[in-house]
Amino acid sequence: MSQARRHLRPALFLAAVSARVATTGVAARRGLSAWPAPQEPGMEYQVEDLDQLNIIHVTGTKGKGSTCAFTERILRSYGLKTGFFSSPHLVQVRERIRINGQPISPELFTKHFWPLYHRLEETKDSSSYVSMPAYFRFLTLMAFHVFLQEKVDLAVVEVGIGGAYDCTNIIRKPAVCGISSLGIDHTSILGDTVEEIAWQKGGIFKRGVPAFTVLQPDGPLAVLRDRAQQISCPLYLCPPLEALEEGGPPLTLGLEGEHQRSNAALALQLARCWLQQKDYRGIGELKVSRPSLLRQMPLAPVFQPTTHMRHGLRDTEWLGRTQVLRRGPLTWYLDGAHTASSMQACVRWFRQALHRRPRPSRGSEVLVLLFNSTGDRDPAALLKMLQPCQFDYAVFCPNLTEVSTVGNADQQNFMVTLDQVLLRCLAHQQHWSRLDEEQAGPEPGEPTSSLLAPHPPEPRSTSSLVFSCISHALLWISQGRDPVFQPPSPPQGLFAHPVAGSGAGVLREAAAIHVLVTGSLHLVGGVLKLLEPALSQ
Repeated sequence: MSQARRHLRPALFLAAVSARVATTGVAARRGLSAWPAPQEPGMEYQVEDLDQLNIIHVTGTKGKGSTCAFTERILRSYGLKTGFFSSPHLVQVRERIRINGQPISPELFTKHFWPLYHRLEETKDSSSYVSMPAYFRFLTLMAFHVFLQEKVDLAVVEVGIGGAYDCTNIIRKPAVCGISSLGIDHTSILGDTVEEIAWQKGGIFKRGVPAFTVLQPDGPLAVLRDRAQQISCPLYLCPPLEALEEGGPPLTLGLEGEHQRSNAALALQLARCWLQQKDYRGIGELKVSRPSLLRQMPLAPVFQPTTHMRHGLRDTEWLGRTQVLRRGPLTWYLDGAHTASSMQACVRWFRQALHRRPRPSRGSEVLVLLFNSTGDRDPAALLKMLQPCQFDYAVFCPNLTEVSTVGNADQQNFMVTLDQVLLRCLAHQQHWSRLDEEQAGPEPGEPTSSLLAPHPPEPRSTSSLVFSCISHALLWISQGRDPVFQPPSPPQGLFAHPVAGSGAGVLREAAAIHVLVTGSLHLVGGVLKLLEPALSQ
């Protein structure tokens, strides 16, 4: 049996089991045992190839992708050949599978895609529920296939959704596991409470494999602790980054935002644990010789980060997360926050960035929100968190780069129609208008605007617009003033709406325009495709 075929058949089985579990509903899920999905009899020997990969497996609700990015970059700074599987992609599907931090090339993607596809065709079983894997499951298998064929030293793997029944959880022997900050998300799949979600996330724990998590609320932390104890998984709580910085120079992070410090602290522990297992020297001198307990959990080592670790944290890049693009009078703030906790972090980051901005000597400054939300998220709750930013304009559009889907297959969602996504955008606009009407005046002593400019103390009314695609929204926001985004003339009648017409004049005359793009990583990806054309090449 070929190498690929030996490990793909059990993967197909696990994908099918995952699909069946997902359809049983939340009530049934609450009764699931604390053990991984059942395996096909006799399949244990068939996944030996995957066992050869040195995998760091990471899940969480907020920050799991950033944690993976930090971890991969730290280990790459040691001269290791790294693999990195993440989701979702922003512009091209190849971004999900990376070698040494770069998306695999079109040639490498094609090289591995077709042999894998044909082998899966040969191994599928038409007489049962085991069939060709769906989109994400196929990409998961392809990532493992690429990492094996390209002989990476290690692979950092980000869980898609959940953990226990995620298709990445075919990994039997990871080197180390990590769980970033937990919160409410994907409730239709994972459960209604943080504790239920913690149970799902803890499903990546494996017997005897060290695992690390950041400080969590008591409820989910207790669930993770119990989940780990059931299978004898050593689980450690990461000390804050301040503890590792003490006595040395402060750490510089390549990703902006105070919330990234928690992700960096977890990444340092994951990287150090992997290096220690491989007997690497120079993994950071311990500051505390004896282990200590916090919240009834052992505390992870407090150590002095090495030069390689410092450089890795500093050089980390992760597009679409607390990313800033400065283009002439326009500054684009891109963050794919889509949960309550991540949106709170996004707002803090955005307001702090505005405080640090260079102020124009003359002329007005305009704040614009570009927002969309998909799935089972609560857009009203997310929009309410954005109200304190005091935007001048709120713009809503679907996650479609263009109205025409030609040439945009990697960013197209075939599960919804244009009418459906536009109706959702109109609902977002209505939520925003209601919040605008309900907004009370600022608290005593509070700044009336995140810009701290001399705005009147009474609440400001935000003008709002809905566009049919991202391209049209950017056309209106930029008014031809972005030196890179220079599309053809807008379609006739695009700015016919009174708000669009009057706002166009304001935007053309403004000395500075600050645009926050948030609510959906897919929205951020569409914006990046237009603002950074090189990402599509």
